[in-house]
Amino acid sequence: MAGTKKGWYFGWNIVAAATLLTLLTVGMRMGVGPFFLPMAQDLGFSRSLLSGIVAIGMLCYGLGMPVAGMLVARRGTRFVLLLGTAIVVGSIIWTVNARGPVSFLLAFGVLMSVGLAFTSPVALTPVLTRWFTRRRGMALFFLSTGSMAGIAVMTPALTYAVESTTWQTTLLGFAVVFTVLTVPMAIFVMRDQAPPHTDLTPEQIAARPAGHATAQPESLAFREATRTAPFWKITLGLFACGFSMNLLGTHGMPMLMDHGFDATTSSLGIGLIGLVAIFSTLVLGRVSDVLPRRKILATIYLIRGLGFFALLLVGTHWELYVAAAIGGVVWSGSIAMSSAILADVYGVRLVGVLYGCAYLGHQVGAMISSWLGGWGYETFGTHWVAFGSAGAILLLAALISLRLPLQGFTLMAPPRLAH
Repeated sequence: MAGTKKGWYFGWNIVAAATLLTLLTVGMRMGVGPFFLPMAQDLGFSRSLLSGIVAIGMLCYGLGMPVAGMLVARRGTRFVLLLGTAIVVGSIIWTVNARGPVSFLLAFGVLMSVGLAFTSPVALTPVLTRWFTRRRGMALFFLSTGSMAGIAVMTPALTYAVESTTWQTTLLGFAVVFTVLTVPMAIFVMRDQAPPHTDLTPEQIAARPAGHATAQPESLAFREATRTAPFWKITLGLFACGFSMNLLGTHGMPMLMDHGFDATTSSLGIGLIGLVAIFSTLVLGRVSDVLPRRKILATIYLIRGLGFFALLLVGTHWELYVAAAIGGVVWSGSIAMSSAILADVYGVRLVGVLYGCAYLGHQVGAMISSWLGGWGYETFGTHWVAFGSAGAILLLAALISLRLPLQGFTLMAPPRLAH
């Protein structure tokens, strides 16, 4: 059997593989910084030109996610991961040989972003939701831990590799490591077919209502699901998440330095958020399987929103570190909670494509905040425009999240009774 209730449950092998894969994909997608100046200098690109290519890449990363979710639903996780790996490797080979801006845009900006989207958490969320019912929140929070660890681990690793060799060699080395790890995991670990009762205990299985197996509720059609309120509430929340996360990642250090902090202190403050987030996800994962998920999601957005106002007001080192540590506690929980709620409400069949579409809202928010952070400061001479907007949007997301359905509520087609 794929898993037993008394022994080791195979679903945790899938969680471990998915977490490692997320570390690599998110770490590379969010780790453009170490490559930026070497690429610009070597290719003769201006910073604005390369910034535009990176921005287009972020949009393509978001656009690729609904496609990845749809392909997972139709062809399975293994197929999408192998296809994504082939695209990533092909795009890297093209990137290191590209010299003009158009070819570099197509290779590094478009193709690599699509390949990474196909191996992103969106492609891995459906298989985890199939294998986990009782500990679904914990499993998805481990996936979020992979994202945070990717940013924390891959950025210094890529920086060291680029400084020790070249950006081309570093990309090719990543392609080798990515292939060696992803292909075996896709072939031998990823299994879309979960046990009938997933990770439920024998007591929970016995407690299920009589005739539970005879009622066959079906998921809504995709178009029907996108017309329902919970989907758009999740999407608006992820928009706020992407807006705030990318704003802090792009403009957080400049904002703190403009407010009188030196570069080292500013980087430590921002880094502390990610460090605390790695460990806090494990705690939030346990809590998410006990307390109402909508209240946890609302609390995450509330604390993060207040944290953005706090970052604008801090004036001493200890105030910065305290604000960063508190913000780090809830920094990575919104994505895991959103995907868990989508699975609860719409069922596991639609979670991939719905999560991919909702995550597109995350990337749209990220693009807007990248622009607003620079434009707001240049136009008004203050960071309150962008960071204040982020705080306000997050507080609004907290209120919207409180209106999400309670656990146990599902939006399904009328059940078909077995004859």
